[in-house]
Amino acid sequence: MKSSTTQFAAAALPLAGIKVLDFSTLLPGPLAGLLLAEAGADVVKVERPGGEDMRRYRIALGEASVNFALLNRGKRSLCLDLKNDADRRRLQPYLAAADVLIEQFRPGVMERLGFGYDRLRLINRGLIYCAITGYGQDGPRRDTAGHDLNYMAETGLLGLTRGVDGAPGVPPVLAADIGGGALPAVINILLALRRRDATGEGCQLDIAMADNLFTFAYWGLGAGFATAAWPRPGRELISGGSPRYRIYRTADDQYLAVAPIEERFWQVFCDAIGLSIEQRDDASDPSGVIEAVARRIASATAKEWQQRLRGLDACVSVVASLQEAAADPAFVARGLFSRRVSDGGGPSIPALPVPIAANLRRETSSLNYAHLGDANDAIPWPNTTDS
Repeated sequence: MKSSTTQFAAAALPLAGIKVLDFSTLLPGPLAGLLLAEAGADVVKVERPGGEDMRRYRIALGEASVNFALLNRGKRSLCLDLKNDADRRRLQPYLAAADVLIEQFRPGVMERLGFGYDRLRLINRGLIYCAITGYGQDGPRRDTAGHDLNYMAETGLLGLTRGVDGAPGVPPVLAADIGGGALPAVINILLALRRRDATGEGCQLDIAMADNLFTFAYWGLGAGFATAAWPRPGRELISGGSPRYRIYRTADDQYLAVAPIEERFWQVFCDAIGLSIEQRDDASDPSGVIEAVARRIASATAKEWQQRLRGLDACVSVVASLQEAAADPAFVARGLFSRRVSDGGGPSIPALPVPIAANLRRETSSLNYAHLGDANDAIPWPNTTDS
């Protein structure tokens, strides 16, 4: 039986009636649009003839790629040539009626197309115009091309991944695209909608992915600004300098992620692995304690450690593969992969889990992704904004 918290009619969704026009491609903007769509917004993608590049990525799911399908579930597509006068006229009703516009071009591109904020606010004063870029709408790097790895490098985060050989590692997550782009975009769009409720006025949002990465380094920035003790790779609490926050190899060449930072967890952990009182004094000899813990962890297999630590508050996890994590009964029980996305007639796969509470998102368990041009013959949005 479904929980009552999921029994929401579409009209009761928090963004029901909100109309989003999305010019973005690839990851940050489309993920922001997905989150808005999951909360009930009507999201229409504007794509060039042939569709955006991500449609052609490998691996395929029906007529598009898996990547595209996951990020564009429950949306519609307008296929238009924005340099063609007739197609530009077809776009006008959407521009006049939209509540939110998302774009991800370099600064100045939308202005050259005739769709800059200053022009659009004349026909739609309530429009919330969200521009996502690498470095923002102004500043020395505004016109510089970049990707996630560049933003991580320039904000100091990549430097903190340096290993024993001094070389930074390539992060397996797109932190700038998601944590610096998509999520800040949604947060600011929701804040702007809330303010518009009170004032009737829209606004322009400048979402710079590189800028927003500094939030992730709050602990290092605090130490650096307050004491000039800037964090060092492999030397700080969460960069490998503490025995209480490290990855240790087991006897069967698996790994344990050990994070008993607080004293009560640390003592439980040390007792469980048989570390003597003298060996656990990490305040005076962190390197020695790291070596002692490593020797103990290397004396048993990952499964044996799981058994010994089961039921204890020791903050220890076996490092899982992505395949193992997706099949983990704990995550399966939470329903993370129970929703699905398909091309409407062929195969389907689990939809991308999204950080929206179950009682605030669409109840529909399966939705199609946007087919190229599937909104071209639809009746444009009625203009209900106060222009």
